[in-house]
Amino acid sequence: MGIVNVTPDSFSDGGMFAGPDDAVKHALQLRVDGADILDVGGESTRPRSEAVPADEEIARVLPVIERLHREAPDAVISIDTRKREVARAALDAGASIVNDVAAATAPGMLEVVRDSGAGLALMHMLGDPKTMQVDPQYDDVVVDVRTFLADRVEAAAAAGIPRDRLCIDPGIGFGKNIEHNLALLRAVGSFRELGTVLVGVSRKRFIGELTGALDPGDRDDGTAGAVAWCAAQRVDVVRVHDVRRMSRVVRVVDAIVRDAE
Repeated sequence: MGIVNVTPDSFSDGGMFAGPDDAVKHALQLRVDGADILDVGGESTRPRSEAVPADEEIARVLPVIERLHREAPDAVISIDTRKREVARAALDAGASIVNDVAAATAPGMLEVVRDSGAGLALMHMLGDPKTMQVDPQYDDVVVDVRTFLADRVEAAAAAGIPRDRLCIDPGIGFGKNIEHNLALLRAVGSFRELGTVLVGVSRKRFIGELTGALDPGDRDDGTAGAVAWCAAQRVDVVRVHDVRRMSRVVRVVDAIVRDAE
């Protein structure tokens, strides 16, 4: 899953692809580089970020999704949003997956996904982006996150979304400190019991803490280590900035572990 941030303030590439022309060009290059899914987002959910009104978010992402759908009609496009209005507009414009950091807890989101026939990624986040990194606490982070995601899968299924259209994401960096993140990654293979697993580790702060790379753009080597681990644990989807490099990492690890089970 290649990241297409149509935002002025994302932690790694804010402002780089904020205009439709730059965003579409970037997305098409990610596809050439090996992205199977193009994840378009119009609201930064970095720590301490402010929410963006739905109409502004729609104005950011819709021109990009419409052009991508027109110029690459067979591309798989996901909309990275927690708002049902944005999800509905994006799905109408050509997206086929909703990637929701709030696990479709907003009223009406499950119904939008169900009625559209789209896929849905359910992510765990503690609180909201503005407050999630203020002293996050868990009884047992792996158990707590897995229980939450299992409940959201059941809620989605009860709303009428087929289980084979669901994907779960433990939410690395979303209301977790470095030890929480590492514990979740160590146990990430166990999340496969819940279904398809997506993980986003690309350039995140815990990688900077482990490697000393203060600049998010300097964290791709550390990201490669985390992506390799995820691939070895049979994670289904990794969400990354540097698709070209990380797709190579995944192909090598896949070749090693393919017949290991």
